[in-house]
Amino acid sequence: MPIGNIKINKPLFLAPMHEVTDKPFRLICKELGADIVVTEFASCEALIRDIPKTLKKIEISDEERPIGIQIFGKSQESMSAAAKKIEALKPDFIDINCGCWTKHHATRGEGAGLLKDLGDLEKVVSSVVKSTSLPVTIKTRLGWDDKNIVILDVAKIVETIGVKALTVHCRTRQQGYKGKADWSWLKKIRKATSLFLIGNGDVVNVEDVEKMFEMGCDGVMIGRGALSNPWVFEQAKYFLKTGKYLPAPSLKEKIDLCIRHLKLSVKFRGDYYGVTDFRKYYAGYFHGIPHVAQLRIDLMSLMDINKIIDRLRLFLKETA
Repeated sequence: MPIGNIKINKPLFLAPMHEVTDKPFRLICKELGADIVVTEFASCEALIRDIPKTLKKIEISDEERPIGIQIFGKSQESMSAAAKKIEALKPDFIDINCGCWTKHHATRGEGAGLLKDLGDLEKVVSSVVKSTSLPVTIKTRLGWDDKNIVILDVAKIVETIGVKALTVHCRTRQQGYKGKADWSWLKKIRKATSLFLIGNGDVVNVEDVEKMFEMGCDGVMIGRGALSNPWVFEQAKYFLKTGKYLPAPSLKEKIDLCIRHLKLSVKFRGDYYGVTDFRKYYAGYFHGIPHVAQLRIDLMSLMDINKIIDRLRLFLKETA
């Protein structure tokens, strides 16, 4: 079953990640094979109040399509109003965050907090579905904790409401990112619903992607695995098509992409925040590269983009 007008066989999604999946990173992942991307989550309350920082989060462009905008909240009225506001931006779908596990949100009834009362979850999701002509999807977890696994009930509820796709991070709210995602639930969810099912949680390589499809998923969503290796999308697509592995990116390819990504970050955020906010990506670009400690120290201290680029190119020259 397609998500609105999106008809991609076995799509690979870039997961929405707070302060990670901004526009520059989404563009990089699209370039490297991500079929569908989703924005960072945006507060419905901030959206309807036109908070500039939140509005910046949901800036989208045609080159990112297909793209979804993710929102979160617990008020039916505010979620409905936010969905109507988002409609003017014409994303390909609206995604509702029913899975954020952090204390700040979950204990207030937002994100995974909705899993504590499925009646509230139903009302919130239904209010969004009724308020927009855009396809609505949700991203959630297995349940609040291991004694309250409610994902099968959630799947049935949201399918009845009219949700078009269900993304499941196969951990509970209590786990956060600890322990291992329990993918065995994917087969159970597949039997319980005909919704477009997207698997998520601990997807870091091509074998993980293949296994999730084998377990009945219609799509696979990659989050932290893409942060450490944005090439995972093209690697997985090549593997699924040919059964063969692409060679790992060379150091030159990593540095070239890092520079291009950094330039996009500065263009999007300006000189100061474009440089400082980008620092979180260095660990991924240079993971596993020998003798990189001093380079990372230097990159974390430099503020001028041209000096950063010069340092990266010097490292490549010294390492070649």
